[in-house]
Amino acid sequence: MRHDDDLRVPVSGAQAGPGAVGGRSVTSKVLALLAAFSSESPELTLSELARIAGLTLPTAHRRAMELVQWGALERNPDGRFHIGLRLWEVASLAPRGLGLREAAMPFLEDLYEVTHENVQLAVREGLEVVYVERIAGRNAVPVLTRVGGRFALHATGVGLVLLAHAPAEIQEEILTTPLHGYSPKTVTSPVRLRQMLAATRRDGYAVSDGQVTVDALSVAAPILGPRGDVVAAVSLVVRADSAQPSALAPLVKTSARGISRTLNNRPL
Repeated sequence: MRHDDDLRVPVSGAQAGPGAVGGRSVTSKVLALLAAFSSESPELTLSELARIAGLTLPTAHRRAMELVQWGALERNPDGRFHIGLRLWEVASLAPRGLGLREAAMPFLEDLYEVTHENVQLAVREGLEVVYVERIAGRNAVPVLTRVGGRFALHATGVGLVLLAHAPAEIQEEILTTPLHGYSPKTVTSPVRLRQMLAATRRDGYAVSDGQVTVDALSVAAPILGPRGDVVAAVSLVVRADSAQPSALAPLVKTSARGISRTLNNRPL
């Protein structure tokens, strides 16, 4: 299972398209440079960029400076590179992020005002969760997620919701792959996970109790798009043992229904 910081672009010759030089296209080299950054390595030297992207130093320098000129990368006075604001501006236009976030924000803010706990909005991208928005209270339980970050589907509240409503082939791929344990309470049994997914569909919400960190409890509910399919999930993450999931579920489900109604009245 690939986690938030493991995104890498294939570098094999089979991936090369038109304009490939030495087995790799210019586009693949540029994408490899961008994919080299992570939350653990937000700034990289040129040599680090070249090594992670699998490029020679001259090639890495040439492509990196083109990205700097366009604004996708920025360079510090010490020579280190980091992601540029221009890339964020372009990424913010993604329909599943921008339209969904705009529809959801009033309901996320209401849910936060009622609880002052972590409120999260996420979508599924392949076999992972991608977090679109998060509101965190100063005294809320710390979480490992961040906006734009990725996480496994089987461990988080939003992930369980999205997996429960994912196509059968996605579910089977997850269930037939060894499941990573993030804490002693992470469910890694395919049989138990199938039961949890069935309960999520039946009850209309999912519970992740200590599955990511033992001190956090997440309750999540599905958000429906105009065609009635599950397009996203909203969750409330609180300290474990601070509340019963059954008490939090109505709040989360109400937010999910409100976001769904808004989405039904306008395209994503």
